Amino acid sequence: MTAVDLTHRLSRDQLARRVAAELTDGMYVNLGIGMPTLVPSHVPEGIQVLIHSENGIIGVGPYPYDEDVDPDLINAGKETVTVLPGAAFFDSASSFDMIRGGKVDVAVLGAMQVSRTGDLCNWMIPGKMVKGMGGAMDLVSGARRVIVMMEHVTRDGQPKIVDKCTLPYTGRGVVNRVITDLAVIDVLPDGNGLQLVELAPGVTLDTVRALTDTDLRIN
Repeated sequence: MTAVDLTHRLSRDQLARRVAAELTDGMYVNLGIGMPTLVPSHVPEGIQVLIHSENGIIGVGPYPYDEDVDPDLINAGKETVTVLPGAAFFDSASSFDMIRGGKVDVAVLGAMQVSRTGDLCNWMIPGKMVKGMGGAMDLVSGARRVIVMMEHVTRDGQPKIVDKCTLPYTGRGVVNRVITDLAVIDVLPDGNGLQLVELAPGVTLDTVRALTDTDLRIN
């Protein structure tokens, strides 16, 4: 692949801030493990969102400072978290009832691949160790809106936004928006492809096109 300039790609915290800007007051939001768990620390001031964790919490707050760590408060990724005033705790069965019942407004998930029609692969790479399926398959079918938060390419520089997925599917036609360290891209309805919404500051259209393995519509 031709070398491209990635000088201006967003840092993980900058990416989390961009994702947090998608959230509006009063939303119920589920965050997948990995980068999405950075989002609560960047929710804009004055916006209250209720972060749902499928292991049984509504009202997850930012990561704790060392002096505030409570080993009994963990998210679905087994990381210690804080909880906000009014938080609630419940069992996993109730948590998945909420997901499957369409009570979650937005699910923010990482991905290994997203296709031009919104197919998502994020739970395993064949031949590598798999800890478990997690709740992603329920989330992509139950949440009202699915946002993928990820780096635009793999560690070896291969595109993660592709014409057709080659990894095992988590869900077909489930993704609404992809937010990467290079761009924001919408999945158009009815299988009509992908549309570029915005570029990260300093990132060029040529860079995004070179690192996206499918066509992008441009306004």
